[in-house]
Amino acid sequence: MMIKFISIEDVIPIRHQVMWPEKGTDFVKVPGDEAAKHYGCYCDEKLVSVLSVFVDGQSVQFRKFATLEEYQRKGFGTALLEHVLDDLKHQNYKQVWCSARFEKAVFYQKFGLKIVGEPFEKNGKWYVKMLGKYGL
Repeated sequence: MMIKFISIEDVIPIRHQVMWPEKGTDFVKVPGDEAAKHYGCYCDEKLVSVLSVFVDGQSVQFRKFATLEEYQRKGFGTALLEHVLDDLKHQNYKQVWCSARFEKAVFYQKFGLKIVGEPFEKNGKWYVKMLGKYGL
């Protein structure tokens, strides 16, 4: 397993396949993608999991975390998220947050993120905002 920075061009196909395969690839692009940091986790030579990090001052949002279905529940996503959170912690950001699909909130709680606010719907799916704090 190897984790490294990757390009947005490498990220888009995985996001598309995992998150919104029924939509066009433009649907999985988000404002700020060009300036974001994109991480990828590889199994042998194959990119299997991606996560993008968007910085806003001392706050960091991670978005579009996706792992290929055949590699899910095998530790690749966990390793990627642990790596990213550790990297962010060492950069002295005050908080890290994400909008998690409601059914995945328990996964993020294992990493110390807590649900804040009420669930919300976007594009037919339910989400919750999850927040973690560093350096406080």
